[in-house]
Amino acid sequence: MIPSGSRALLYLKLVLTALFWGGTFIAGRIVAREAGPFSAAFLRFVVASLILLCFVLRTHKTIPLLDPKQIFPVTMLGLTGVFAYNALFFSGLKTVSASRASLIITTNPAFIALFAALFFRERLTLLRILGIIFSISGAVIVISKGHPSQVLQGNLGLGELYICGCVLSWVAYSLIGKVALARLSPLVSVTYACLIGALFLLPPALLEGLRFTVMSYSYAAWISIIYLGVFGTSLGFIWYYQGIRTIGPSRAGVFINLVPICAIILAWLILNETVDASIILGAIFVFAGIYLTNRS
Repeated sequence: MIPSGSRALLYLKLVLTALFWGGTFIAGRIVAREAGPFSAAFLRFVVASLILLCFVLRTHKTIPLLDPKQIFPVTMLGLTGVFAYNALFFSGLKTVSASRASLIITTNPAFIALFAALFFRERLTLLRILGIIFSISGAVIVISKGHPSQVLQGNLGLGELYICGCVLSWVAYSLIGKVALARLSPLVSVTYACLIGALFLLPPALLEGLRFTVMSYSYAAWISIIYLGVFGTSLGFIWYYQGIRTIGPSRAGVFINLVPICAIILAWLILNETVDASIILGAIFVFAGIYLTNRS
């Protein structure tokens, strides 16, 4: 049994994690106005890597070395979940609103369930299949701004395509993580993924002119970069895995359903984004899909 005080603190941390992750869409939108996608992603993960390294040293007293068999899957984690995801994330947020982007990315669980069934033979129940259909339908409504026929005709904006690429990158990251986490702790594997991802992000960031533009960023951009590295990456990850370890992945995962709600509210408050009918209808479909996908 978990003491009631400890449980309340844990639940507070999980709610704050959802709030932090919802805030990444607002911070990302602010940074994307001034920084190139590779530059923004590189700076985010430099901050995150430094903090995660401190937590690894505090937890393990040293930095665990990778076994030769672990190098490839951990490198792939860095390339998919850090390099590709964040380059696409910041590229998409240049033109796509934070509210709309958060709802598209919330379809991750549905696509993970679908591809896990294809590659790992995980069982798909009727409820999960319905959940996947609802989630994808909601995403189509959001992506097409309420005109699904545009998706069939291929009339999509480049920003929406980038955010869809984020979903595919995170699906790959999650499925590869299923292999990588069999031998490494989540903290160590994600720390290595952040370090490797930052290393791969450096060359394209320099080609974007990071050396010449980095000192011209506004205070808002720098605060957003620090927020993304500290709260949106390091602290959010650590608290989320505390939840998984203490109350299990299913119960901890329920709190992540709050992420798009937080993103939409924060985008309305901070960025003055409007919430139109397509976002509301798409959100209903996406949340219904999340509920069905996570039902036992």
